[in-house]
Amino acid sequence: MDRSLYEKKNRFIDTVLNIFIQLSTFISVVLLIIIIGYICYRGIPYFSLDYLVNTTSILKNTIGILPNIVNTIYMIVVTLLIACPIGIGGAIYLNEYATNKKFVTMISFTTEVLAGIPSIIYGLFGMLFFGGVLKLDYSILTGALTLSIMILPIISRNAQIALQAVPKSYREAALGMGSTKWYMIRTVLLPSAIPGILTGVILAMGRIVAESAALLFTAGSLAVLPKNIFGHLFSSGGTLTIQLYLEMAKAHYDQAFVIALILIVIVLCLNFVAKWISRKFDVNKRG
Repeated sequence: MDRSLYEKKNRFIDTVLNIFIQLSTFISVVLLIIIIGYICYRGIPYFSLDYLVNTTSILKNTIGILPNIVNTIYMIVVTLLIACPIGIGGAIYLNEYATNKKFVTMISFTTEVLAGIPSIIYGLFGMLFFGGVLKLDYSILTGALTLSIMILPIISRNAQIALQAVPKSYREAALGMGSTKWYMIRTVLLPSAIPGILTGVILAMGRIVAESAALLFTAGSLAVLPKNIFGHLFSSGGTLTIQLYLEMAKAHYDQAFVIALILIVIVLCLNFVAKWISRKFDVNKRG
């Protein structure tokens, strides 16, 4: 009579690997706690609401990061408006329309390569092409166009996975009732895949908020409040990460840690929202 898997003893190598995995997890959690704890320790004592709602002005003798917060919001909105249609549209084409498997494989490989390119190279490309060739100079639009290329792999890949997770029976039922393919995609496929797509978008937002190297070459570091909603897109605008870099360069460590604390809170909130959407998506899929 054959022994079941439950009756078999663990090999020594299995025990070692299990210990190694648990140790790696423990080290990762400890490092995260140390980093967040140290930032909170250095940033919380100097945090004030006035610093968030004021602008830095020598004449008024005030310091603040309100322009940087506004520029960060501008960067997020404009970048997503550019990248989401391209990324989600490309995912729909690759998953639903493309029939050449070699072409799909090539595009998937290219997307993975884009995800691995260092951000400083994106910044150099954006400065030379968008800023130089297209004459956009240092501007929020130049930074947004550069970041849109950076986050395309995140949005596109998550959208592909979300579309692939939709059961084939949904497609077959809609097409069997006489609907066109585009009508099926618009009314059946996309609504079912929205949670997974939104997860990718939120993760992309976290990448936008945390980016600094690429924006230093493309968006610049000017921190002024916008006078015109659309005109501000063509002016230089330093985000929170750029301001953090400048404060560190000036040895203003207290202000730098306050900005770091704000960035940590934003990124953690975005990741918690992404996890919540993923869990809700899994629950709905199981149900």
